[in-house]
Amino acid sequence: MIEILATLSASAAAGMRIATPLLIIGLLQGSSLWSQVPILSHISPPILLACLSCWSLVELFASKKLWGQRLLQLVQLLMSPIVGAIMGLAVASATAPNWMIACIGGSLALVLQLVQVGWFYRLRGLPLWAVFLQDTLCVALVLFAFDAPWQGGVIALILLWFAVRSAKHWYDWYRQGLGAGD
Repeated sequence: MIEILATLSASAAAGMRIATPLLIIGLLQGSSLWSQVPILSHISPPILLACLSCWSLVELFASKKLWGQRLLQLVQLLMSPIVGAIMGLAVASATAPNWMIACIGGSLALVLQLVQVGWFYRLRGLPLWAVFLQDTLCVALVLFAFDAPWQGGVIALILLWFAVRSAKHWYDWYRQGLGAGD
């Protein structure tokens, strides 16, 4: 159960940002960097460090502007399932099948990213306080995945509950719009 909660925590972080969680997970591994992370272990660590650092800075600064949020959403929507699967596999041990961990992690990351896109278009841009909350939650969820998987998993499940509630809210809003047109 703890392994699933750690997977949910790490994958939820990937549902908010792409490069930042991967950068943190590599730095947490110390001198071995990404040697224990699937797929990333085949890439040269200095190149990976440079690419993830640069993209993390882009995520950090571009997310504060409307045009940057639009650009990041496109990239994050396409990459979040892949990064969610990698993050899930990176924190999970070998007790569960890898394909199951990858599917759970990728699905959760995609759902959370879809919710962000939905709120972006519903609000016509995310407010600055929400962007700062995303950045903070992203870092906290990666750290929780290693140090406190129970708490990180609970936060990830709360985010999933929020996603379900958001979908219901949007459906009700859509239905009210249809009723007003009659």
